[in-house]
Amino acid sequence: MQNPLFTTRRDFLRTTLLGGAIGWTVPSFVANTFSALHASADGALTQVTTGKDGPILILIQLAGGNDGLNAVVPYTNDFYYKARPTLGVKPTDVLKLSDTLGFNPALAGFKGLYDAGRLAVINGVGYPNPNRSHFRSTEIWQTASDENRFLTDGWIGRYFDNACAGCDPTVGINIGDRLPQAFSSHNPTGISLQNPASYRFMGAGLNDDEETAYRSMYGEAPGGSGAGDSVSMLSGTITLNNGQSALDFLERTSMDAQVSSDKIRDIAGKVKNMVKYPGGGLANNLQLVARLIAGGLTTRVFYVSQGGYDTHTGQRGAQDARLKELGDAVKAFTDDLTAMGEFQRVTMMTFSEFGRRVTENGSRGTDHGAAAPMFIIGGDKVRNGLVGAHPSLDPKDLEDGDIKFGTDFRSVYATLLQDWLKTPSVPILGRQFETLPLIGQPV
Repeated sequence: MQNPLFTTRRDFLRTTLLGGAIGWTVPSFVANTFSALHASADGALTQVTTGKDGPILILIQLAGGNDGLNAVVPYTNDFYYKARPTLGVKPTDVLKLSDTLGFNPALAGFKGLYDAGRLAVINGVGYPNPNRSHFRSTEIWQTASDENRFLTDGWIGRYFDNACAGCDPTVGINIGDRLPQAFSSHNPTGISLQNPASYRFMGAGLNDDEETAYRSMYGEAPGGSGAGDSVSMLSGTITLNNGQSALDFLERTSMDAQVSSDKIRDIAGKVKNMVKYPGGGLANNLQLVARLIAGGLTTRVFYVSQGGYDTHTGQRGAQDARLKELGDAVKAFTDDLTAMGEFQRVTMMTFSEFGRRVTENGSRGTDHGAAAPMFIIGGDKVRNGLVGAHPSLDPKDLEDGDIKFGTDFRSVYATLLQDWLKTPSVPILGRQFETLPLIGQPV
């Protein structure tokens, strides 16, 4: 009699195959596969809302440490201009948001979204005892850990584990070559995707046969053992309750995996963007995300990155170029989703591992700092405006040359989890963080 745990290959696929298993060695893969199956069997029928009726969260990482003071400019603050005699953005150039704050002129796209009621600026976001290491601070943001704790699983990965049992692995998609630590989870979930045309199993030169491809992936020659004797011996000793070998079962799931990859390629190839995007890698990635959303892919979280924010020298030209790319790409993306009728179910969040020092350095740049603004972009449910007071720039109020944070970044996460993705935040973040007035009830 067939074990009900393995009722369908699709259930097996949902728990493992597209969720990063391809890069594992077979011993750990097989062990983790069956562990994950047992762990998720009870929740296999509890998939969260999918299709065109579910909310979507898009994370944009500004990698390198975006200088928040030159992104959201305190254009009436004398301390700002004294600390930045060459880097300070002139008051006449600022795109004003209030009587004291305004966007860098490169963020014209964001100003358009702000004026349309689609963007919130959260001032002074950070965490206690900030770390100025790119690696460690990024890890803190990705895992939502305290500064003195080291976690391996990511905050989005814990969301997958707690709220997405039984979902297809495409519940989370990173546009890039490897999954971010934010996606790291107990039960592997999420995929990385760069070029939809190449998102498929590739064979060993034998007519791209999926069975051959799958066996060659694990070192077994077509027709039996050979190149991968240790793999064949291991897989041959593991059988399912119905007598089927593990490798035979796994190779059959490759057909299901191919169906999923075919679906992604089909969506990306057939769905057309409705507006013209600017050039650049971020815009190209957001174009792809827009097509996947419009094509009905059941993804809850998309992740894209933009680099180039580590501006120790010659900051104005470098950062302004990055900010222009960011603002213009996001504006085109929101216009595209609006034309497709999808924008109301999408909320976007930007983050960077830290801000920069208040005082410019001797190379017309800025060094690693602490708190910085975050941007939330979305439809009618996003409460447009400025959130939180801008940090003081008075030297006596600084902490080792850095502005003090006013909002813990995990408060932003808690707000998005509870008010947008509609899931409890405590199991994911470890404790209850204060939520912010950012989002009403999701559509």
